[in-house]
Amino acid sequence: MSKRYLLLLILLAIPVLAAVAVYFVPTSSQKADITPPATVFNRSAETVAVEKPCSNEHPEWRQAQVIDGVEINEAPSCEPDNPYDIAAAVKGTNNVSMQTLMQTHLAQDALTMTDDVDGDGDPDIIRIKLEVVELNGASPDGDFLINTYDIAPGIQPGLWVFAPKSSGMALKNFNSLVANPLLRAPSPVIRVEQGDKVYITLENTHYLPHTIHLHGVDHSWVTAAGDDNDGMEEHPVFPGKSHTYEIQPRHAGTMFYHCHVQTAQHYMMGLNGMFIVEENQPNNWVQTFNIGAGQVRHPAVAVQKSYSQEYDLYYQSVDKKLAQIIQGANDPRLIAHRMSREYNMTESFENYFMLNGHSFPYTLRDAVVVANGNEDIKLHVANAQRSLVALHIHGHKATITAYDGVEQPAAAQITRDVFDIAPAQRLDLRLRTQNNGLDSYGPGLWMFHDHVPTGTTTDGMEPGGNMAILAYKPLLDEQGMPLMHDALLDQVFNKDSYAKKQAVWAEGDFAPLLGEAGLIAPDYVRIIIFSLAAGLAIGLIIVMALVYKRKQKL
Repeated sequence: MSKRYLLLLILLAIPVLAAVAVYFVPTSSQKADITPPATVFNRSAETVAVEKPCSNEHPEWRQAQVIDGVEINEAPSCEPDNPYDIAAAVKGTNNVSMQTLMQTHLAQDALTMTDDVDGDGDPDIIRIKLEVVELNGASPDGDFLINTYDIAPGIQPGLWVFAPKSSGMALKNFNSLVANPLLRAPSPVIRVEQGDKVYITLENTHYLPHTIHLHGVDHSWVTAAGDDNDGMEEHPVFPGKSHTYEIQPRHAGTMFYHCHVQTAQHYMMGLNGMFIVEENQPNNWVQTFNIGAGQVRHPAVAVQKSYSQEYDLYYQSVDKKLAQIIQGANDPRLIAHRMSREYNMTESFENYFMLNGHSFPYTLRDAVVVANGNEDIKLHVANAQRSLVALHIHGHKATITAYDGVEQPAAAQITRDVFDIAPAQRLDLRLRTQNNGLDSYGPGLWMFHDHVPTGTTTDGMEPGGNMAILAYKPLLDEQGMPLMHDALLDQVFNKDSYAKKQAVWAEGDFAPLLGEAGLIAPDYVRIIIFSLAAGLAIGLIIVMALVYKRKQKL
């Protein structure tokens, strides 16, 4: 072949190779096949983020038992109340044995009961002492939180709560940063009997001023000595001070209490709780504190006459921007400045929604309503959120028996399956489990939740928020956790889920379709063809350039 033809062939090959190279040039992205690529697991093989659904720390607490003469009902849930706390809450710290008191974190004067004034077999002078406790606040000793309390896996918003006066350490033990079980959200439900003379002392061990306002509770405007008795902002109890509120409620019902100093902030930080006045009955030793709300394991006499069980359901929400203020400073002047002058409640959001101090899935541990067939269950429901709650109970329709502590006549009682509850409002519900197609559709693991869509989210992640379960007892395992939910429990009891580091459906048969969109393997054939074509074209151009240069020299 002559040189002329060879050069002509090279000249023709160069544009052909260039065209091939352009056609096969690799792109920064490529279209996936019809079958999506395999999910990439975005965590290491370590399982430190995964929790056991139930720690099963105190299985013996679930049993029905009698302590110091106090009958305590069975509590099948995963995390039942400490029965010794219940015994002391019923009889008073001054009327239980030292052995019982030592099994609690209550101070000796946290709750004293004396003087059967009306001679009906129960005490009528009740003295309650409350403190203000900070949870998940900044520690002055390092870059960590102290008195930690998780509302959900890995979620620790700053909170303030009222708590019964306690003794000993605020922490579980010397090697822990976790708050002891007495110090938790929500503030305890307080129960007294109609006609009792009740003295509630706020011993302010906190660094900001606070009050206790008894919302809806029958009380005089001033005490017998003429001091403040309404807990308003103009009469704050400053740090290191104490103040006693005096009441003798004449009207029974489900009421409310909260701090009334800078109410917008202190209320939303958690300084609020349910206050229930029980009907006066003979030999009526009521459970004064229901720590963490939930099941009432020692119902009052009037409740036992009409109901087989009793539960307190307490709904709260948290703005994480407000909650973070106490996690960024220790100086009370800085906290007061940021909370009072920088933070603007009118620009706030509700990020976390809680039922009885927890968000789903932790609501499965201590906020499950456990039922049997053909029961009448009493529910006290309170809304301490900033927004409306639309409580919906799957598979059941309950009856409203009281609004804001006022019993409704039979003709005015409404049966429905969604209950609108305004902020600070309370409802009493009668929940029947008779399988008749109206009251109940039959046994099951029936979800109940806020039907306002944000209520079932945790900082935007669903499932979360105040979701819980009305569980028929045969459908719970020996630890009080719902059966047939293994796949869901594996997913949600994982800190990565609520940290938004994990796909919602990261495991199982549908993980390739619904999990993380992993990296697609490069198209190596395309890359090789492009490289060869581009390389040959460039090489031929160089050859032609050299030939041309030689000819020029000749």
